[in-house]
Amino acid sequence: MKKLIAAALAALTVALFTACANAGQLAYIGDEAARAAALTGAGLSTEAVTFLGTELASRDGVEYYLVSFTSGESRYESQVDALSGVVIQSESMPLTQSASAPAEASITAEDAKAKALAHAGLAETDVTFIKAELDRDDGRLVYDVEFYTADYKEYDYEIDAATGEVVGFDYDVEHYAPPAASVQTPSATKAPAAQAPASSGTISAEDAKALALAQVPGASASDIREFETDRDDGRVEYEGKIVYGGMEYEFEIDGYSGAIRNWEAEPLHD
Repeated sequence: MKKLIAAALAALTVALFTACANAGQLAYIGDEAARAAALTGAGLSTEAVTFLGTELASRDGVEYYLVSFTSGESRYESQVDALSGVVIQSESMPLTQSASAPAEASITAEDAKAKALAHAGLAETDVTFIKAELDRDDGRLVYDVEFYTADYKEYDYEIDAATGEVVGFDYDVEHYAPPAASVQTPSATKAPAAQAPASSGTISAEDAKALALAQVPGASASDIREFETDRDDGRVEYEGKIVYGGMEYEFEIDGYSGAIRNWEAEPLHD
């Protein structure tokens, strides 16, 4: 009888421990506690700082709070573990250094998704989101937004978390339609859209260059730094690179329809 009672107590203890552990995994410390931990790590008081933002982010499966604030002539960024409150990383820099690349997240993940959809010319009901989360790209805080449409066209956007600007996007068509009869120039302000299928041959290299340049207002043929004709799974496509206005654009254009199958944009590195 004593053995049965002991076994039951042991089982109950394990169950309670497991339940507490599982509950703890979901109990984030919250914005206020994250800010307090960041201030403690920086050795500053609430009265001495101005908070810029506190945002829940994720990297490699680790959830953390990104806390940004200023004090005097310096700006601080701290990454605080969302479960334990431990400061994972903390850094400071002069405000003059940070002026060109704001680090605070002024927009939400929902704002970033809306910016991406507007750029792609799609509605939320047209897509399924894969993720919309904060990330850092070359020192810039961005939202990485990924989604796909019902016909499995996949979009990947980088949205500046401070300004809401589209700083990069990648459009990939996995299953493509038969050749199209004519070339239609995509809008320079929207993500390129697939063209209507038809039955004639390929477009010329000059047509493909014109389509790419139409995506970068102000750019000319002299700004195309790389260009080549390639074959992807037996299909003719044009690939190239445009450098203009401090940005680098890489593109792939379907040689039959004139649709832009892939487009990437990112700031030039110093």
